[in-house]
Amino acid sequence: MNRARASVPAKPAVQTKAEQAIYPSLAGKRVVVTGGGSGIGAGIVEAFARQGARVHFLDIAEADSRALEATLSTLPVPPTFVQCDLTNLATLAKTFADIGTVDILINNAANDDRHNLADVTPEYWEGRMAVNLRHQYFCAQAVAQGMREQGGGVILNFGSISWHLALPDLTLYMMAKAAIEGMTRGLARDLGPDNIRVNCIIPGGVRTPRQEALWHTPDEEARILAGQCLKQRVQVDDVAAMTLFLSSDSASACSGREYFVDAGWYGA
Repeated sequence: MNRARASVPAKPAVQTKAEQAIYPSLAGKRVVVTGGGSGIGAGIVEAFARQGARVHFLDIAEADSRALEATLSTLPVPPTFVQCDLTNLATLAKTFADIGTVDILINNAANDDRHNLADVTPEYWEGRMAVNLRHQYFCAQAVAQGMREQGGGVILNFGSISWHLALPDLTLYMMAKAAIEGMTRGLARDLGPDNIRVNCIIPGGVRTPRQEALWHTPDEEARILAGQCLKQRVQVDDVAAMTLFLSSDSASACSGREYFVDAGWYGA
């Protein structure tokens, strides 16, 4: 006689470092990564540098950025740190003018500080939009003409799983990240005739040092894994792998879309 089996919680999968393919089309490309000094951005900087791309990464966190630059200094084409406050649009414009024509723009920089409705002032609202949304548009504006003149390019905007899950205490961050998906589709339509591909990468609960230090608890770990189809945490290398693919010629027919790297996270 068949007996019903007791439900046993799935164990987290053993994590391994994500495989990184080699894309010959990325070698020698000039790549700009915003927020590249730490976390997801640092993983993306390293991934492109190991492809032989000429990487400039922008950040305000000098200590982390200099450390990353030093760590990768022995690569054949080491990345270059450029200190830049992306919320200052004059500084942003000068930085891109100094860099010159960009082949690939990775709009990664963001800040997910928690907040509640009662504490938000107009000044805080403007600051959250500046650090999470506005710079992505103006970085795209800064590189578009050069891409147009050279016959094409790639812009990857970074969204977030947060607003798809309706997470608490993140309303302004989620508002900005939702807008980025709309901006991506608009830019893809406007820039497509110039062979400029624009897509949006949406990371899930990525295990970064900052996230681990600020939010990680056993309960939070269990909650994330319970909501995901795959019982493994998303790693920085997983996001970098998607970034490389979408930037390469292998993704030449991909534009105007959202690409999730979230282990199938539908909330819990």
